[in-house]
Amino acid sequence: QVQLVESGGGLVQAGGSLRLSCVASGSTFSINAIGWYRQAPGKPRELVAAISSGGSTNYADSVKGRFTISRDNAKNTVYLQMNSLKPEDTAVYYCNARYSYWGSERGSWGQGTQVTVSS
Repeated sequence: QVQLVESGGGLVQAGGSLRLSCVASGSTFSINAIGWYRQAPGKPRELVAAISSGGSTNYADSVKGRFTISRDNAKNTVYLQMNSLKPEDTAVYYCNARYSYWGSERGSWGQGTQVTVSS
């Protein structure tokens, strides 16, 4: 199985930047994709960005051009570089891994990291 730990959240002013990290452990060789999701109070969790094992990426329209997802395979870490932050980016950010397990695909979530953008 796969375990995830996020870090890097905090309080930042609008227009600022943060970099989130998601460190994976366990059966990291079985990971098919890792995504960053966020959930603001009273709103459903939404996909922000994802990166596949092959390196392809996709982004929510709301963050295109501002956020960049990347990975360091040697460190089993996926990053989310967030630039030009807006107050509406305020949310708890979660890392999710989809991995293969005995012929099926499972998901694993991290504990989340709070990002607060002040205006």
